Amino acid sequence: MIEVLAYSKETGLHDNLSIEELSGGKWDWYWVDFNQPTEGEVTLLEKTFEFHPLAVEDCLHGLQRPKLDYYDDHSFIVVHSVNPKTLEREEINVFLGHCSIVTFHKEKNEPLEQAKRIVKNNKQHEKVDEYYVFHQILDKVVDNYFPIIYKIEDHINEIEDNTKDLSMEKLLEELFDRRSELLLLRQTIHPMRDLLYRILNTRHLDGVFERREYFADIHDHLIKVADMVASNREMTQDIRDSYLSLNSHETNRTMQILTVISVIFMPLTFIVGVYGMNFANMPELQTEYGYFVVWGLMIAVAVAMFIWFRNKGWFD
Repeated sequence: MIEVLAYSKETGLHDNLSIEELSGGKWDWYWVDFNQPTEGEVTLLEKTFEFHPLAVEDCLHGLQRPKLDYYDDHSFIVVHSVNPKTLEREEINVFLGHCSIVTFHKEKNEPLEQAKRIVKNNKQHEKVDEYYVFHQILDKVVDNYFPIIYKIEDHINEIEDNTKDLSMEKLLEELFDRRSELLLLRQTIHPMRDLLYRILNTRHLDGVFERREYFADIHDHLIKVADMVASNREMTQDIRDSYLSLNSHETNRTMQILTVISVIFMPLTFIVGVYGMNFANMPELQTEYGYFVVWGLMIAVAVAMFIWFRNKGWFD
């Protein structure tokens, strides 16, 4: 599907135009969005708009690294948004030309829809141009990173506090899932940060230079979200280390208790073993109160060893 927005000082803003209506040069600026295009619509990129074949090829292959390429009459920018449900990268290809901007994406993209609503609702369309549209696209793409990282941050806090009273194994499993999500975000955000830095420092995009403070604000947001991803990864590492240390401590505590029990029963086992031998000439076997004496001896040994271990602090 192809959506067209075009503005003329004489007739104002128009939407739902056809590609053929853009010809004639009567428009001050226009935005053409290839939204989940068909094979026939894809051919318009090269036949009608005459974009460079290499740029068109990058659109079709997909999953390009965020980048900025310059051609004779247009610039080609690859932008990555993030699907809030799957955290997968969604590629937006932008062709930026004189008084025109063309976007191409294979999936429905919410940041682009938000940018369209802002452009349509702007009451000062005479101040809008292709770089204003480009800024809105970048701004909404980056703004949509924040709810995702906030949601992951809330999950990490729940894991740290264990509000659901989960087992250690389940907590660690969820923690590693959050770390994987943060890794996916980092793989998207860092290249986007580098792209914005290059856009800010290029001399090929005059409109960016004129709106430098607005694009610099997007770059600042990317730095902030990159720092949030890094700090949350550090937090997950600290939580992981704490859980592993706690698990190791509980294991050592269990082994300590089992060791105490084993040590207490060692002399008792020895005594029982001695008097369990079936020799005929064992003198103690004929003692009238031998049974009670042995029981008393074993109880005394067990109590004495328990008191000794307690004084050593093994039961603290």
